[in-house]
Amino acid sequence: RSYSGPETEGQLLNSFVQYFGDSLGRKIKRMPLIEETVLPGDSLLTLPVVIIGNGPSGICLSYLLSGYRPYLSPEAIHPNPILHTKLEEARHLSIVDQDLEYLSEGLEGRSSNPVAVLFDTLLHPDADFGYDYPPVLHWKLEQHNYIPHIVLGRGPPGGAWHSMEGSMLTISFGDWMELPGLTFKEWAASKRRNIKSDRVMPEEIACYYKHYVKVMGLQKNFRDNVYITSVSRLYRGKDDEDRSQLNENISTPHLEMEDGQKSLIKRNWEVRGYQRATDGSHVPFCLFAENVALATGTFDSPGRLQVEGEDFPFVLHSMSDFGAAISKGKLRGKADPVLIVGAGLTAADAVLCAYNNNIPVIHVFRRRVTDTSLIFKQLPKKLYPEYHKVYHMMCTQSHTVDSNLHSAYTSFPEHNVLSFKPEMKCVLQSASGLKRILKFSVALVLIGSHPNLFFLKDQGHSIGHHSNQPITCKGNPIEIDPYTYECTKEANLFALGPLVGDNFVRFLKGGALGIARCLAIRQKKKHELIESGDGGGDGVP
Repeated sequence: RSYSGPETEGQLLNSFVQYFGDSLGRKIKRMPLIEETVLPGDSLLTLPVVIIGNGPSGICLSYLLSGYRPYLSPEAIHPNPILHTKLEEARHLSIVDQDLEYLSEGLEGRSSNPVAVLFDTLLHPDADFGYDYPPVLHWKLEQHNYIPHIVLGRGPPGGAWHSMEGSMLTISFGDWMELPGLTFKEWAASKRRNIKSDRVMPEEIACYYKHYVKVMGLQKNFRDNVYITSVSRLYRGKDDEDRSQLNENISTPHLEMEDGQKSLIKRNWEVRGYQRATDGSHVPFCLFAENVALATGTFDSPGRLQVEGEDFPFVLHSMSDFGAAISKGKLRGKADPVLIVGAGLTAADAVLCAYNNNIPVIHVFRRRVTDTSLIFKQLPKKLYPEYHKVYHMMCTQSHTVDSNLHSAYTSFPEHNVLSFKPEMKCVLQSASGLKRILKFSVALVLIGSHPNLFFLKDQGHSIGHHSNQPITCKGNPIEIDPYTYECTKEANLFALGPLVGDNFVRFLKGGALGIARCLAIRQKKKHELIESGDGGGDGVP
């Protein structure tokens, strides 16, 4: 089947390999952009790394793979004396070239991943204690450490930040949202943007990430408007594998075939998808990679209640849909309140949005208002006054305080939604089992979101901490080696960011550090194999 003309296909081929250098010019015609009926062969080029996702996780990983290296600044003194002593021991080495397990030993922070805590304390020393110390690192571009890679994303660099509700402030300070080498304040000053608060709008963060890719010279590695349809293992014959020893010493067991055929061994990834052209057409492609890094975040699939009537058109699952309904005037003059389900920050944003637009709210959530795990309990009042305003209403304007609904806001703690009815009614059930039917104008279910890893085998269920269950940020993140971020159940597959439990930008950068170190070590071994004459194959050196 022919999906596109030779000119279109050739242009996409050239765009994928233009940054690999003149030495690969002769291989352009063999670049792995193929029709779906073509089977992969050894003559096709294999990329060292394909990164899926162009949000802050993918951007930071690209930054490190592009050869940027962090060193201890000459006059820097880390406030943690034990860590500072360790850093002094190898001051001449970049952090990427040091033992991350040794450096991160004994550190504590708000991430369960030790390298994330390490990198955060190097970039934001003692930030959780309220200090604003400068980073103890400075950065150097060492082009000999560049590892060829490509970053694939659906939209512009910045990922989901480009689609977040623009009227709300971020939960983190602007400084905590920044990436290495360019402070958010420097960027804001260069753009003559007046940042009035330490917390900023999502649209500001999205613009910063997009600009970051440009100013750091990373654009050649990024491809926008790319949709991944499958990521799968390739299987090659054992004889072929012996001739291609560049798979980084992965000791994957041979797979014996039932019919007695020769054993096969796992090697490399096949990444299929399509790029949406400016005219709306889809140009399919197939890339082959030695390593794949998952940096997709968790905003793909909104959480669902899985109750009757949830698919009615008046039951929404995103702030953007709610904002669109308000802007179009669909809720203007409605006598019935909006029903908001959830007790997280997004639900709180929805409450504020409705409140500020004079729309009455019924707020339903499962937890007690005294539950210590509520996010509001973790936010200082002075820094997050708007969220504490919502929390105050949750506590003081409950239906239990007054049997009648309050005019502007009424909360229903410890309640579950049983069903939605076609006449825009909702059946609630309290913790004691008491049922209640409420009328509403529109329902908004905001109970978190989950990654959509449909392009992986079994949707990635096999690579979580709990096998055969969907991947979620809190309950079932991808299981990784804590220092390399390689999936423990799938060699040469890496994951970082929310997929491994790091929701905050300040911590996902540690994942990029761990992956960059792991790949740098393997790249060095690869070069040693090539120089000794013992290796060969189709990988890009």
